[in-house]
Amino acid sequence: QVQLVESGGGLVQPGGSLRLSCTASGFTFSSYAMRWYRQTPGSERELVQHITGTGATLTYANSVRGRFTISRDNDKNEVYLQMDNLIPEDTAVYFCNVVIGGDNYWGQGTQVTVSA
Repeated sequence: QVQLVESGGGLVQPGGSLRLSCTASGFTFSSYAMRWYRQTPGSERELVQHITGTGATLTYANSVRGRFTISRDNDKNEVYLQMDNLIPEDTAVYFCNVVIGGDNYWGQGTQVTVSA
């Protein structure tokens, strides 16, 4: 059974940093690309960043370019999102995602709030 569990969210002041983690189980982690999405109320989920099984990365959300970094540890079955220089517009629920056999799997999400 595929499981994704996010952690690391919280309240942070503008300019601060957070590191999100996603622990995966139930599949061969190193064989699959992983993604971080985020969602605000009333909006669709936005793809933020993507990392292949071997660590190649791609940023989809231009607003996070140069501030967010996705990484993974295949020995720990974990994917991370390092978020620096946070701004209020980064406030959202952040989800990790994997697509296996055409099916999307999601964690429960972790809330990130950027506010003074």
